[in-house]
Amino acid sequence: MVSIASLWLPILVAALVVFFASSVFHMMLPWHQKDYDKLPDEEKTLEALRGSGVGVGNYMFPHCTGKEMANEEMQEKWKRGPVGFLNVLPSGVPAMGKQLGLWFVYCVIVGVFVAYIAGLSLAPGAHYLKVFQIVGATGFIAYGLGAPLESIWRGQKWGTSLRFLVDGLVYGALTAGVFGWLWPAAA
Repeated sequence: MVSIASLWLPILVAALVVFFASSVFHMMLPWHQKDYDKLPDEEKTLEALRGSGVGVGNYMFPHCTGKEMANEEMQEKWKRGPVGFLNVLPSGVPAMGKQLGLWFVYCVIVGVFVAYIAGLSLAPGAHYLKVFQIVGATGFIAYGLGAPLESIWRGQKWGTSLRFLVDGLVYGALTAGVFGWLWPAAA
């Protein structure tokens, strides 16, 4: 068994490596350019949303409770469409500094859980490939497997989920490489 405290260096280095890799994926490569589409007649739609008084939050439309699902009127609303989800963020230029900071904290938290699982599974001096297997699988689960849920439940394009799955696979492999490299030696 290896304690989480003894894995602080791979946790932080892996978080930094994933943070920089994700920056390359999202800012320098065209990899995620097709993740979102522009609204048709965007300005008219935005003006309608402003006029409706919609605030920060997550919305489903048409909205209904579970009891209303069988209601004939609700069925007609769904048939007429559109049907969807709307995420409304605070107005203003996106706070990228805050979002990037939270993403880094998330990467550290993933590293802590990866370290916990690997520390329970592996001994000091474990072979690089064994560390890579355990950490890589755990990292992929943490970074990648949430993406398909967005396609299953929220209508995200499957191509977008596939790109995020590939991202998760890369981030998991990078995390695995760092942990394998910095894994504590046997005493």
